Amino acid sequence: MAVTPTQFAVTTRQSANWNDAKRRVLAAYRAWMRGCPEIQTMYNIPFPVSTLRTRVRQEFERNRFVNKLNVVDVLLMQNNAEYQEMMNFWKQTTHVMSYFNTENFRGSDRLPDNFMKGFLEGRN
Repeated sequence: MAVTPTQFAVTTRQSANWNDAKRRVLAAYRAWMRGCPEIQTMYNIPFPVSTLRTRVRQEFERNRFVNKLNVVDVLLMQNNAEYQEMMNFWKQTTHVMSYFNTENFRGSDRLPDNFMKGFLEGRN
């Protein structure tokens, strides 16, 4: 697959009103949902596509109740950049796996939280 850097580029612009912003957010969400199978294949992620889609949904739900149009526009800009980097394979598998702390194959408790906890467990 040849990578065209501008293939997934989206022009940064401000939303005219809330309906325009809603339409743009839904378009971004659908693009992520359509891209999940390809992301799983490209980055060789050991989870099913449904897990990727659930994580994408969680990220969109986290910002669901943003009530300022300017903030929504900034979030959309960041989303477009993230999507372009992901689909152009500009990330490494470890960058993608950092979104899955609970399901991470290395485990989120790989290192102790603080020095004393590690010391008492006998870790260096």
